Amino acid sequence: MASNRFDLIVFDWDGTILDSTAAIVSAMQSACRDLGLPEPAAAIARQVIGLGLADALRIAAPDLTEENVPHLVVRYRHHYLSGDRSLALFEGVEDMLGDLRTAGHLLAVATGKGRQGLNRALDHSGLGALFVASRCADECFSKPHPQMLEELLAEFGVTEAAAVMIGDTSHDLLMARNAGVDAVAVTYGAHPVEHLQAHAPRVCAQDVAELDGWLRVHG
Repeated sequence: MASNRFDLIVFDWDGTILDSTAAIVSAMQSACRDLGLPEPAAAIARQVIGLGLADALRIAAPDLTEENVPHLVVRYRHHYLSGDRSLALFEGVEDMLGDLRTAGHLLAVATGKGRQGLNRALDHSGLGALFVASRCADECFSKPHPQMLEELLAEFGVTEAAAVMIGDTSHDLLMARNAGVDAVAVTYGAHPVEHLQAHAPRVCAQDVAELDGWLRVHG
């Protein structure tokens, strides 16, 4: 452990570990159609991925009234959960996570998913045992507020300098900055590379293999 640069490595889930961006966009669009709301463009839907669900839907559907927020949430979950069992991990993710745990790193998740949704995903993916902790948007402030990372640092007594946040959205990178920890971006998820580069991550990894290689050298 003493040789590791990062004692704690925190991963976003959707678009970072799980290849779910297209499914999330489709579920948002279908939910809006169900309520007679204008269907958000794919680029808009992708941009709000990573936020807490209600916050994301308010932005994606600006005509949404507050009284209809819970209804849109229900319809989104209906559409997303109807196909989430068929979603796949990004190639190489499971091996990378296993190698990181073997090397002595603590692994955690900080996600815009709710607790029930993350637990479902962890159970289905079989990755739950690799993570020592997680934080979700229905038990913390939504990204980019630093609460998720601050709680994880405090739980394990890890300093900001010994932690890194890895994610596919600007929300992940801003959360890392707000918490005072390093950030690594992956460009195979929801946000375009130019949006990620604007937040000066340590690296923008184009695929899991590049992320794995960077962590082996710098982690």
